[in-house]
Amino acid sequence: MSKLSVNINKIATIRNARGGTLPNVVQFAVDCERFGADGITIHPRPDERHITTKDTYDLKEVVTTEFNIEGYPDARFMQLIKDLRPTQATLVPDPPGVLTSNAGWDTIQHFYFLQEICQTIKDLGVRTSIFIEPKNELIENAAKLGVERIELYTGPYAEHFPINREEAIAAYAEATKFAVNHGLGINAGHDLSLENLRFFKQSLVQLDEVSIGHALISDALYLGIENTIQRYKLLLAD
Repeated sequence: MSKLSVNINKIATIRNARGGTLPNVVQFAVDCERFGADGITIHPRPDERHITTKDTYDLKEVVTTEFNIEGYPDARFMQLIKDLRPTQATLVPDPPGVLTSNAGWDTIQHFYFLQEICQTIKDLGVRTSIFIEPKNELIENAAKLGVERIELYTGPYAEHFPINREEAIAAYAEATKFAVNHGLGINAGHDLSLENLRFFKQSLVQLDEVSIGHALISDALYLGIENTIQRYKLLLAD
């Protein structure tokens, strides 16, 4: 069964809009685990527009499932990884100022930069994942970096799924086979939802983990967080 890591950035966004501690990000993470989440994902950006540095340290004290910290590997991010030793560090090519993660790494152009970063994280005993698009040449270079996993950027899949699901999934199915053959684990994230997740899961030869935040939290506004988590997990169990 593929694991569900709940990205709780949006909960921090709601809290920050008003200030104070409501909703409580740490308690929400604890509740997500209690309701069946297999992991908690956060993206502590430098501007702290959602998850803050304090949140990151506080969450480390309570998360008992897989703790995934994602972000651009600048000095601040690397210090967090060194201090907290999460289960997984997911490297995302989104420097300060961008709205959201909307592209994967070019592992050819940035190979030597990533190689040093990945080795540092590996030496810390932290699993490394690289946010990447479903292109074999990029995945091949990711394998050369020595990372344990890739996280497929699924924005284009979600966009084209309502138009032609077979065309939308084709590159991801091929890329997954290629990655598995190169010894890589498969994560995925970005705009996966109750509508498109089952087909995505069923079409891949392997899917270790999905990280879902925006759609899941939006669904929870109507369905409740416990019900929503269970619905997503049911899709991943098929």
